[in-house]
Amino acid sequence: MIVTAPRTRAARWPAVRPWIGLAARLGLATVWLVAGAAKVGDLAASGRAVNAYQLLPYDVATVVGAALPFVELALGAILLVGLATRLAAGVSAALLVVFITGIVSAWSRGLAIDCGCFGSGGQLAAGQAPSYLPEILRDLGFLALAGFLLIWPRTPVSVDGWLTGEPAVEDDDE
Repeated sequence: MIVTAPRTRAARWPAVRPWIGLAARLGLATVWLVAGAAKVGDLAASGRAVNAYQLLPYDVATVVGAALPFVELALGAILLVGLATRLAAGVSAALLVVFITGIVSAWSRGLAIDCGCFGSGGQLAAGQAPSYLPEILRDLGFLALAGFLLIWPRTPVSVDGWLTGEPAVEDDDE
């Protein structure tokens, strides 16, 4: 009779990690694709949402707001196919830090705005209250996904893996 040692967490991690990475990559891709698609139809509203933060001159805010949906869509597409995953995760992390900083800044200055993360955004109507804490926590969760991919960018079903010819999932026999 052959007795094998039970698999420990440390032994399972190399087999599970790529699949967690795939979920992180596809989750972050979905976030960027949904956010970009929600804004791309009304670039002027996206510009107004960026301007509502009162951090940039109006002309700069409108250009940033008009470009942002296309950056988000590009990041989403790149992550969806798994091309340059670490780079896309790094750009994602940088954008998320900027977004979190912007929301914290708006909150600390007493602005009443909608973040514009998944739509038009901008100034809230009288009597409406901003939801800054949930927005910050949500973006911190997205930042965790990007951080995971920065550390472990190799995932199954990716162009990166196809280009390198290396399997993302480690063989149990090694």
